[in-house]
Amino acid sequence: MAAPTPPPLSQQPYFLRALYEWCVDSGLTPYLSVRVDHRTRVPQGFVKDGQIVLNLGPSAVRNLNLDNEWITFSARFGGVSHAIEVPVANILAIYSRETGEGMSFASEAGIGAIEQNTEGASDVVIDAPEDGEPPKPPRGRPQLRVVK
Repeated sequence: MAAPTPPPLSQQPYFLRALYEWCVDSGLTPYLSVRVDHRTRVPQGFVKDGQIVLNLGPSAVRNLNLDNEWITFSARFGGVSHAIEVPVANILAIYSRETGEGMSFASEAGIGAIEQNTEGASDVVIDAPEDGEPPKPPRGRPQLRVVK
């Protein structure tokens, strides 16, 4: 009998690491948009509407660890050092502060939001289709913005 096949690895942590490196190598500031829940360890005073945006720039964090399950680091909020722990599954997006370029990820509910910032384009929200067919990509050059 053949051994059971392990579940496939999530692509999200690999994309996170790649986009983080791209931002840093390009001299840009990587920001993370995070959905906060009981597993997320962040300063609660900075959480708005169940989300927080974190600056991952090399000058803003210490001991950054981007592994397949968790993102951990130390950072100062209001001059006070905090240990930050974020499950990779809670990452909504990673993007450059300066350009807004980056990638959003589907939430656990299977819904992702993309805002287009091109001439004549409007906000586009993509819902995961129920029939299993992949969604059609938006047209134009996407630019990620935090939508509240």
